[in-house]
Amino acid sequence: MRHVQGRARRTGVALAAVLTWAALLAGCSFGGSGPLGLDGVPGKPPSPEDVIHVTPEDGSKAVRPDQRLRVRVPVGRLRQVTVVKSQDTQDSAVPGRISADGLTWQPDADRLALAAKYTVDVVAQDADGRRSARHTTFTTMVPEKRFIGYVTPENRAVVGTGMIVSLAFSREITDRAAVERAVRVSARPPVEIRPHWFGRSRLDFRPEQYWKPGTEVTVDLNLRDVQGAPGVYGVQDKAFSFTVGRSQVSLVDAARHTMQVRRDGRLLAVVPITAGAPENPTYNGKMVVMDMLDVTRMNGRTVGFGGEYDIPDVPHAMKLTDSGTFVHGNYWSPDAPGRVNVSHGCVGLRDVRGGSSDTPAGWFFDRSLVGDVIEVVNSEEKTVAPDNGLGGWNMTWRQWTANPAVT
Repeated sequence: MRHVQGRARRTGVALAAVLTWAALLAGCSFGGSGPLGLDGVPGKPPSPEDVIHVTPEDGSKAVRPDQRLRVRVPVGRLRQVTVVKSQDTQDSAVPGRISADGLTWQPDADRLALAAKYTVDVVAQDADGRRSARHTTFTTMVPEKRFIGYVTPENRAVVGTGMIVSLAFSREITDRAAVERAVRVSARPPVEIRPHWFGRSRLDFRPEQYWKPGTEVTVDLNLRDVQGAPGVYGVQDKAFSFTVGRSQVSLVDAARHTMQVRRDGRLLAVVPITAGAPENPTYNGKMVVMDMLDVTRMNGRTVGFGGEYDIPDVPHAMKLTDSGTFVHGNYWSPDAPGRVNVSHGCVGLRDVRGGSSDTPAGWFFDRSLVGDVIEVVNSEEKTVAPDNGLGGWNMTWRQWTANPAVT
């Protein structure tokens, strides 16, 4: 159905152009002792190029997106201007307006689209009342370098109250203001949402406090043709949304070997845990569940611990940081949770090999969502970095909103 509608639109645009030219030709006539103008006014018809000036010039190729599209007449008046943009096999009309004096037409948009063909059809009237028409085309540049933003969370996801919208760009961004202006994050019910850059390739968004349960968040990416760095342009023009589920915040006390699980502020359970051993303590601070895996392999070589461990079937694993911190089931040290910290920095809950919903790890996994918050206190380690996973909640609102790219 989408393909048929697109073809119908293209047919409609083409038909409009044909009708414009048919109406023009219908006004042509010749008779008497000499040629007449297009409206029957005596005299030699002027050249369309002399009457109507279009930039970029007819037949131009590789036009830069910042070059202005403009139609003008030195004298007389523009009567009709139709501009069609053909891009990705779809045609669309380019909105614009004729000036009050009738001498110029300009599009509403400031920039041209990339990798597009523009068709311009103009009807104008000169100072003697004679009509002229001009048909021109030009194509815009096809950039060699593109960038996209990989977005967290997924479209239509139901997430926990601590979810942070995060865009990881495929290339370094030097014009952060241009990219930031092209991304809009909104919520219903409304709440102030502010951006924060981590380096040149990551842009996160969050409100001042955790999201309220039931909030619907929409992310609009208008990155197509946005120049993020010299010669590097965005390709995405899409929107996605997610819903905030219930609030669940869990407090891990590394010194007491416990985790308090609170749902909408109410204490659900106190679960025994084992945190990082003294030589490998767990990060302090607020961390957000980034991913949930029924079972996964954990190999110390992938996170800088050499061959100290390689467990192929870790059950009920919930990722908290990019550096490898997880909350997960622990079946190989069954007596540790609640008594002693023995892990390499993760938070372990009692489990059985293969996993079970009847264990503390299975119980917690079944009641968790991506986006839930897990805060660790009383560990001997530093606070997790705000760009390590979705750790932005460890920044104050003043820190988060400082030095904006767009002022």
